[in-house]
Amino acid sequence: MLRTLHLSKPLAATLSKMGPRAMSTSTIVPQVQDVPCSKLGGRYTVTLIPGDGVGQETASAVKTIFKAAKVPVDWEQFDVSGYTSADDTLFKQSVESLRRNKVGLKGILYTPVSSLGHSSFNVTIRKDLDMYASLVLCKNIPGYPTRHEGVDFAIIRENTEGEYSGLEHQSYPGVVESLKVITRTKSERIARFAFDFALRNNRKKVTCIHKANIMKLADGLFLKTCREVSKEYASSGIKFEDMIVDNASMQLVSKPQQFDVMVMPNLYGNIVSNVGAGLVGGPGIVPGCNIGREYAMFEPGCRHVGKDIQGRNTANPSAMILSSVMMLRHLGLDDHANKIANAVSKTILNGAAKTPDMGGTSTTTDFTFAVISNL
Repeated sequence: MLRTLHLSKPLAATLSKMGPRAMSTSTIVPQVQDVPCSKLGGRYTVTLIPGDGVGQETASAVKTIFKAAKVPVDWEQFDVSGYTSADDTLFKQSVESLRRNKVGLKGILYTPVSSLGHSSFNVTIRKDLDMYASLVLCKNIPGYPTRHEGVDFAIIRENTEGEYSGLEHQSYPGVVESLKVITRTKSERIARFAFDFALRNNRKKVTCIHKANIMKLADGLFLKTCREVSKEYASSGIKFEDMIVDNASMQLVSKPQQFDVMVMPNLYGNIVSNVGAGLVGGPGIVPGCNIGREYAMFEPGCRHVGKDIQGRNTANPSAMILSSVMMLRHLGLDDHANKIANAVSKTILNGAAKTPDMGGTSTTTDFTFAVISNL
């Protein structure tokens, strides 16, 4: 029999004060236990890891806006970089900070491709703190037209196993084995998270993305578990479907409006979230977060470092700002979250400060101060 996860009391309070979703950032994120955040004198301490590439620029935008909006958050900042393994000590300190504060805001850390490089800091922090659910929100933003209109779906990705288990070895020169791990326990956990998310955000359908036609045991187990969990939510009216990942990729770029909530194993989630970001405007727009039983870390949903535009002051900080808005809702600071989210919406809608990715010439600084003027 499948287990039932009990959601936290603070979530019930959040549900009572939030109506149907209007903006992607008003999303209610399921939590599975009461987790006290680091709070002193009415202020919250949040771990901040700006990240590589444009991370410092977009994190600076968030800090400037929070200061202008008088948000009761103090930052514990760690300038970790993935460009060198020499930052391993600082990275460990940042993880301990997140353990202490329970909540973090993070940019994207560079991961070397070379086999001699260190393992991904991004993956390590999610696995070490068991932040098992990645949530990425893909939604059209008024004032930023794209090829497809009416796009509004959530991508929920299992964060801690699958192809990212880190189990690779060379069994013989020229022969490498990489193990994909799928377990019933973690498949059930992410499936239940997806259905709880759908239920609490007035979503109507959950689609399981898989490759069970080829990986019959691994993806077969994931699909079977999702089907079993779906039966427990049948009375709520949430529809369940499944789709092979290659077909899902085609359907996303041809008719993305058909998707509502998508749940999938690790690697597929990484790829699909990038496709989703491309549909609604790119990596500068899409917010996201990683959630576990004890910790929550908010970061841009499309995990691009932006090394090519680093230091040019041209990055779109919207994804980082909207991720911080999701963080504020997680902390229960809904008034501040609404204020900043509305200011971002107005800024994009009036088009007075469009960064290059949006077809304009404004700088990151221009966009930041335009948001502040709309607070």
